[in-house]
Amino acid sequence: MTNLQVLLLISAFIALTFGSFLWFIITWNADAEQSIGSLQTPPALAFSQILPPEAPHAYTRVTL
Repeated sequence: MTNLQVLLLISAFIALTFGSFLWFIITWNADAEQSIGSLQTPPALAFSQILPPEAPHAYTRVTL
């Protein structure tokens, strides 16, 4: 490939990437999406403590 072809491929990739980003921003409909503040997800297992059944209830609360 010549240098011109490589530069054309690079510029085409950049134009496609930038164009798709602009299309995403232009066609975004905030009313159709659920707000991030209202999302309720359970804590991940990695962040929860695994305690034996005889552990007191006060020590079962997870704080991050």
